[in-house]
Amino acid sequence: MKPRSFMRSIGSYVPEKILTNADLEKMVNTTDEWIRTRTGVRERHICNPDEYTSIIATRAAQLALQRAELTGKDLDMIICATISPDQPLPSTGCLIQANLGATQGVAFDMAAACSGFLYGITIADQFIKSGMYKNVLVIGVEVLSRWVDYTDRATCVLFGDGAGAAIVSATDSDSGIYSSDIRSDGTMAEFLFIPGGGTRYPASHQTIDERQHFVKMRGNELFKVAVRSMEEVSRRVLRDSGMTVSDIDLFIPHQANQRISDAVRERLMVPFDKVYCNIDRIGNTSSASIPIALDELYTHGRLKRGMNVLLTSFGAGVTWGATLLKW
Repeated sequence: MKPRSFMRSIGSYVPEKILTNADLEKMVNTTDEWIRTRTGVRERHICNPDEYTSIIATRAAQLALQRAELTGKDLDMIICATISPDQPLPSTGCLIQANLGATQGVAFDMAAACSGFLYGITIADQFIKSGMYKNVLVIGVEVLSRWVDYTDRATCVLFGDGAGAAIVSATDSDSGIYSSDIRSDGTMAEFLFIPGGGTRYPASHQTIDERQHFVKMRGNELFKVAVRSMEEVSRRVLRDSGMTVSDIDLFIPHQANQRISDAVRERLMVPFDKVYCNIDRIGNTSSASIPIALDELYTHGRLKRGMNVLLTSFGAGVTWGATLLKW
């Protein structure tokens, strides 16, 4: 009998520093009302100068390891989902590996933007089902405050920093991952992107002067695609698992924008009391948003053994995905 995979533990970390809408009113032409009505965000957490991606990822991972009663030496693989690495080389995953003393396994980075955590869970699930690995650490982590243009009110009001980590392990119990589905469509790459800093537009005085190293977004186009894609992929994993929306105990959409989450919930007809949103306090933390939400639910005692949990995401690429699991 082939092994199944299950989410053994969860952990997260958000920086102490908080940037409120009132703070942003002093920085850019915006208001608290404008931000809240269009995004649902009231505040977001921002890293201090001495905090960076591998640091906050390590803190989330350490909590997940502690709860799983494991050490770094028990890990066979580390998947770090991020679009804001410490540096181009080496991978942030390898830096986290060193911090955790997890040198018996393999570590790497994966870039799928806001869908990164679910991409990582799907990859981990396949390695465990194959019998190759037993314990995989999946991290979603972003320090997007370093990529945000604080003169652009369309983007700077959305994003925050944070990290979430999950241990995915082999099991022979009935708990585990029922189904995952991940998708992408590169024809919409310029709906949300950072043009500068790579081999196409390497850093230069010109790219810096043109502010090409910051996030660029076409919000109206993204909204429509995100809602449709998250609905479709959510229905797909439910169908593949032989379930319906009525079987779901918790629904956690990626915290991109409250209006997107509301539209997806309405299309799927998920009851309000089964949906978890924290974008008002956390903002859009990209690949970290779903694991941070899971950790909050666990910490507050709302995530209980045996619950059916539906996770769905959408991000730059464009990418999207869903995972249905039994906690």
